[in-house]
Amino acid sequence: MASKVTVTVTVNGRTLSAECEPRRTLADFLRQTLGFTGVHLGCEHGVCGACTIVFNGATARSCCMLAVQADGAEITTVHGLADGETLHPMQEAFWDNHGLQCGFCTPGMLLRACELVEEFPDPTEEQIREGISGNICRCTGYQFIVDAIRDGAQRMRQTS
Repeated sequence: MASKVTVTVTVNGRTLSAECEPRRTLADFLRQTLGFTGVHLGCEHGVCGACTIVFNGATARSCCMLAVQADGAEITTVHGLADGETLHPMQEAFWDNHGLQCGFCTPGMLLRACELVEEFPDPTEEQIREGISGNICRCTGYQFIVDAIRDGAQRMRQTS
């Protein structure tokens, strides 16, 4: 049996420490050990984007990282977007524009959309489609997601 190591991360502004096996993925550590179940596991190969988090300021696939690699990191999950009961503008836009159906891809899609809007505050449809191309949605035809991101970008500009 592998020895356990202590991993300390700051998730959504809270510093948390827990023991885990060195081979445990960051996605499993966040979900099963720390309880951040909004980090979804789909392909477990870094292809689908369901496990997307913000890792030290940039989106990353948590299924392709080990928890020990995240020791000392700052992480934002979808749980960190809302301010208590107040949804983030991008979350509101996804809700209002039907940018989600089953919701499985939504956490990763939201985090990627927020990062995309930081890079392109007024993104074109082409920039949005390219920007979310690494996040797979099996329920929608993507148009509602694109519409939601355009609306979310506008809302984010209005609140900044």
